Amino acid sequence: MSPLPQPLLTEEQMEQINITLIEALHTNKQVYLTYYKDGQSITDTGFIQFVDSLGDLFIFIDEVFELKTKMRLSELIDVRFT
Repeated sequence: MSPLPQPLLTEEQMEQINITLIEALHTNKQVYLTYYKDGQSITDTGFIQFVDSLGDLFIFIDEVFELKTKMRLSELIDVRFT
């Protein structure tokens, strides 16, 4: 399977992702996270623990294995509440 190019997001989509991340962080609501990694789009469910918009970084805790993952905001494609 050939790798897919990373989808480009509009300013509006990026802003919406940021708003959802911040809300998820403060309310501890679970989110569906879709991100781009190694040429594919991956969806995961879990919680946001930390967001650093300026540093292009956030920390996500996987619902199933409770693993903490540091990720780049620029890898995100979509974030929505479960």
